Formats: sequence, structure tokens, C-alpha cells
Amino acid sequence: MRIQTIEHVPFEGPAAIASWAQEQGHTLGRSRIFMGESLPPVSEIDLLVIMGGPMSVHDEEQYPWLAMEKEYLRQAVDSALGILGICLGAQLMAEVLGGQITRNIHREIGWFPVTLTRKGQAHPLCKGLPDTFTAFHWHGETFSIPPKAQAIASSEACAHQAFTLGSRMVGLQFHLETTPESMELLIDNCADELAPLTNHVQTPEVMRSTFDQPSDMDFLLKTLLNNLTKEIMK
Repeated sequence: MRIQTIEHVPFEGPAAIASWAQEQGHTLGRSRIFMGESLPPVSEIDLLVIMGGPMSVHDEEQYPWLAMEKEYLRQAVDSALGILGICLGAQLMAEVLGGQITRNIHREIGWFPVTLTRKGQAHPLCKGLPDTFTAFHWHGETFSIPPKAQAIASSEACAHQAFTLGSRMVGLQFHLETTPESMELLIDNCADELAPLTNHVQTPEVMRSTFDQPSDMDFLLKTLLNNLTKEIMK
């Protein structure tokens, strides 16, 4: 399978997704769009993975490449590609699909439970996932559920944690690709977002001490990606 990432900053790469792709024998292309790297024709991709970033989908004036990326996403949607959006990537997907991106009531940073909705529990992309699991979060904005899409997960701090459109497109507000190394990169580069601390914003020390079960994250990520692969390759 041909996988392509779109990356918005140097400190939010594919992380554990790259390891999974290598294990499965998939090819992984990476476009660091913030550096002006080109994107391949959508006809040459099976799965598009849109990574996160600290900017907003509304920041086109500051980041002109966002407009180009949104047009590329429209092409990917029209071509019925497999698409996985993570954090900012999910928000970009939601906007392109007709959803709205707004400030969330709470900033959500750290390790917090995510619960599947009933539709999420029944969705083929969530097969094998527990009804509730702990995931890594780092966001201040949120998406509305686009028309024709389904809400499949929520958390205490954020009503819309994930959505699907059909069985080949999924947007996640949270991060399942997180590794200890990728978490440290976020802490190092986005430390200003950690103040003030709240019930939904953890200290770096709490985040580090909570990341003591990487096998759980590995299972969650691989389960989702393997399910998505099956749907794409049908």
C-alpha cells in the first residue's frame, strides 16, 4: 500500500505510523508542506495521512500553503482515497467536508480517556478497539461533525473526538501515533500552551509518568490502521 503523509511542522511527524508501515511492507512518502515540498498526484496514493500542527485551519494568511493543502484534500476526498487525519489534520478534513472549526471549551493536553459512541463501537474501523481507552491529546480547537459523517468518539473535555465518512476516511482529534520521543518534541516546542494548568492540561512530569504502557498505544494504533487498510484494499 502506498502511504503519503502531509506534515505541517518539523516536530509532528508520523512517529509510530512509520514503524507500522515498515512492519507491514507499505511504502511511506512524506511531504513537509511547510518547507515547500510537493505533493504527489492523488492517483499515486492509497492512504493519505494528515498530521498535526500548532496552527489553525483559519491561518491561511500566515501559512499560504494551507489553501493549497485544502484543495489537495478535496481532490483526495473526490477520489475516495483512504484518509487519516490527526489533530490539525482531522480539523482540515472536517472543514473540507463542510464542518466548522472553533475554539474548544477546554484546552486538552495530556493523557485522557476517549470513549467510543454507539456508532463508533459498531464501525468497522473500530473493530477490536475497547469502548474506552486512554489517548494522548494536544489541542485547543475542535471540529463539528461534517454532513454525512458520523461521530465515533468523545471525551470529557471534547464532545467530538473522532469522525468517519464511510469506511475509508477517519479524523482523530487525539494522537494514537505518539511515542515517548514525539511527545517530548511537542513538550519542547509547544511548552507555552501548558499554562495555565487545568483539569484538562497536564504538566510534562505527569505526561511522562503516564506514558508507561507503550504496548497499549501500539495496540490501539495498529488495530485502527489494520482495519483501515482492510477497508482501503477491498
